[in-house]
Amino acid sequence: MSTKNANKNYAMSWIILLASLTALGPLSIDMYLSALPQMARDFGTTTQQVANSLPAYFLGLAIGQLVYGPVSDRIGRKPPLYFGLTLYVVAGLLCAFAENEWSLIAARVLQAVGGCVGVVIARAAIRDRLDMHSAAQAFASMMIVSTIAPIIAPSLGAWVLAVFEWQMIFVILMLFGLAILVCVHFFFEETLQPERRLKLNFKQVLSLYSAILQDPSFRKPMLAGCFSSAVLFCYITSSSAILMEHFHLSEQVFAYVFGANAVGIMLFSTLNKHLADRLNILHRLRVGTTLQLSGVIALLALGLIGTESLILVLMAMFMVVASIGFTGPNAMAIAMSEQGARAGTASAIMGSVQFSCGLLGGVLLNFMGWSALLNMALVMAIFVGIAASTIYRLQLPLPKAD
Repeated sequence: MSTKNANKNYAMSWIILLASLTALGPLSIDMYLSALPQMARDFGTTTQQVANSLPAYFLGLAIGQLVYGPVSDRIGRKPPLYFGLTLYVVAGLLCAFAENEWSLIAARVLQAVGGCVGVVIARAAIRDRLDMHSAAQAFASMMIVSTIAPIIAPSLGAWVLAVFEWQMIFVILMLFGLAILVCVHFFFEETLQPERRLKLNFKQVLSLYSAILQDPSFRKPMLAGCFSSAVLFCYITSSSAILMEHFHLSEQVFAYVFGANAVGIMLFSTLNKHLADRLNILHRLRVGTTLQLSGVIALLALGLIGTESLILVLMAMFMVVASIGFTGPNAMAIAMSEQGARAGTASAIMGSVQFSCGLLGGVLLNFMGWSALLNMALVMAIFVGIAASTIYRLQLPLPKAD
């Protein structure tokens, strides 16, 4: 990337706005989890049936990002934000008025298609303005801020249910989306200037996807980062069965544990930033991978022996999840470093693959017949093993001449 176009500094207010855009996802995923039993009673169905709205959301995230990426490369970053956030607000209202699990699932897909615009544009905007090493810092800063969402979301949902019915959760999400839409209108400045936009038709979009996926400077760190981050979806899917059903944690204590792991991502992201002057981006990526691999091995051992030690399970879970604070920002920055004006499409591919990995994890968990802890550990081991085998052999792309 030309140094002429790469700034090394960024305003924290800009990062907060981008983090708010990415926070729509974890808020929409985590905030309503404690309401699933109540929703099942209202719909006259099972909790598992209502819980299918979670993979439905992942499906919407995977599909929507593939659309927003090339569109943002063609018309700029801001117009897709208007469309996606408006769709998110409307879909939130549809979720609140859902009369059965099927209308809820349909509304959740729409909500995800709208909300996923934020993460695509946030990654692309950072790449538009910053070089690889500055982008790694920015991604870490964004992760620190956006991690607040999964910290507070489960507890916030439980507090809302203590006073209101479950519909109020989706009303709050709708209002949050509306607030971000207003902030985007007044405070988000376009980062992709007209002269750098790509003139794409449908056939060219497919060719662009193919070209990006064939680029090893993108494909390898992208896959490594996606599989490393996908352990979070395994954790989200399995944590209630492990912690609430097996270890009998209450809803509120479960929310605190969930939040503690999110705090871990924030702490490791902060440490990642502080180590930037001592270790280069690839070394920090490998540090995170090693920590994550250690946690997965510990979970596997605990699952195999059928442990009843809650503290050991929590410690191993913390290590696996918190290590995303190292692997996520650094893998993302390396993958995006050479993408230039096609950063929106590259960002879309990365997001879509990440949530597809999450869907794959959910499918694998459904076909495993061991304990919930061992099932989760095995899927995590597959994902982290793929990520580690790539990361330990990864090389940084050579800088391109101006």
